[in-house]
Amino acid sequence: MTQLADVRDSAITADECLAAVSRPEAGGITLFVGTVRDHSDGQTVTLLEYQAYESMAKKQMLKIMSGIQSEIPDVRLAVLHRVGALKVGDIAVICSASAPHRGEAFTGARALIDRIKADVPIWKREHGPDGPYWVDWKDARCVAHDHE
Repeated sequence: MTQLADVRDSAITADECLAAVSRPEAGGITLFVGTVRDHSDGQTVTLLEYQAYESMAKKQMLKIMSGIQSEIPDVRLAVLHRVGALKVGDIAVICSASAPHRGEAFTGARALIDRIKADVPIWKREHGPDGPYWVDWKDARCVAHDHE
């Protein structure tokens, strides 16, 4: 089974993630759509820039998905993450999960987005009235070394 785990510099849609996890035995499909909001930590946000170490990001996404699937054997997962400049309201990330029952689908989708945000080398720079700044910056050399 080919898994959908990709980083793109163009608009992403939920349809592709839903199609990637849809199957006859799935009684539940959960979809998480992360969008650019207009504020962060009490500050106005006008634009977000995402940058990624793309080859490592895709490799890490697949590793995360494999780990979740070993914990929840009947779950099927998909993820798309956007890079580049995104405006308020744009979709930044989509995670989907399907399973025979809704509980596993919810658990799978939650685990997927949480682990991607924590462990995948994708960086976010917020733009606001005081200028741009990097959020939760991590050195890619550390991420790549820690997860080899």
